[in-house]
Amino acid sequence: MYSIAVLISGSGSNLQALFDAQDAGDLGGAEVNLVVSDRADAYGLQRALKRGVAAAHVPLPAAPAGAARRAARAAWEERLAAVVATFQPDLVVLAGFMRILSPIFLQHFPDRVINQHPALLPADGGETVLTSSGLRIPALRGAHVVPDALRLGLNITGCTVHRVTPRVDDGPILAQTEVPILPTDDESSLHERIKIAERQLIVQVVRELATSGSLAGQG
Repeated sequence: MYSIAVLISGSGSNLQALFDAQDAGDLGGAEVNLVVSDRADAYGLQRALKRGVAAAHVPLPAAPAGAARRAARAAWEERLAAVVATFQPDLVVLAGFMRILSPIFLQHFPDRVINQHPALLPADGGETVLTSSGLRIPALRGAHVVPDALRLGLNITGCTVHRVTPRVDDGPILAQTEVPILPTDDESSLHERIKIAERQLIVQVVRELATSGSLAGQG
């Protein structure tokens, strides 16, 4: 059985998709053993507790700008890594986790951290993405990619699961799904359709990693 730690900041809909797949025996022998949030009010923590899964709140403390803030951030990443490492996960899944993680955290889990991003990302780390229809669109990174897709007038977007590297929203791509943008879409409706694709995609990736043996011996 492969152990998964899931990091969240909000409702945990992707987390619930993993729980549902696990219950259905559709997660390739993997199971979620830890859920961690930077926010105490993240509903995903309640989802974990209702199932008897370990849940932890590791808040990022406020600090003044400059060296003090950098030191506080580094200390927080070390605390976060220590909590996660206690459960010896084979895989760390960032599922709506709204904090950027640096090498301070990533070095503790080499090649074991994956991220769910609500847009298409390029395989070459560049600034554009080639869609299945041959259309080249901007690569959207950061925390506002859904409104960005609408603002730019794109007719297609999607979601990506990728391995995490120190560069924001970058790293080897594990899977992608395209989501059309409808003329009637607003931010809410588009985001909801992307979330549906995200839930399917994260389950697919975790299952494939587990069944391929890619997680073996990593914990």
